[in-house]
Amino acid sequence: MNSLMHSSRPVQRIASVLAVSALALGLAACSKNEEPTVGQRMDSAVEKTEQAAADARVKADSAMQSAENTAKDATNSAMTAVDDATITARVNASLAQDPDLSALKINVDTVNGKVTLNGPAPSTVARDRAESLAKAVDGVTAVNNQLVVTAS
Repeated sequence: MNSLMHSSRPVQRIASVLAVSALALGLAACSKNEEPTVGQRMDSAVEKTEQAAADARVKADSAMQSAENTAKDATNSAMTAVDDATITARVNASLAQDPDLSALKINVDTVNGKVTLNGPAPSTVARDRAESLAKAVDGVTAVNNQLVVTAS
């Protein structure tokens, strides 16, 4: 019986080594990184492309909004400048029609509808009339009368 035990031990030992080896190979196979399939790679590429397109849309929308705001600001500035220039021209035309003020050098400046009159006036009455003429022009919001009465 003793010889039977000795002969079965190498078999048990070999079986144990084989079992451990099989287990190790199985674990090694499980831990290997699997390469993605062609379909998985395509899905990943499509997902990245869709995200890039969405990001580009957001950036384009933002750029468009910014451009629209800039255009609106420029338009408003241009409209204000045209309006101020129109007001200045109309005030000058009104002053030129007045016999007491037409020959005088009156400087008319307009900023955002506010008119400033500078220069000489032959009398207080003429000075006040220049202010009234300026106030009567459409678009004038205020008049800063800096005309100086000069004795003739």
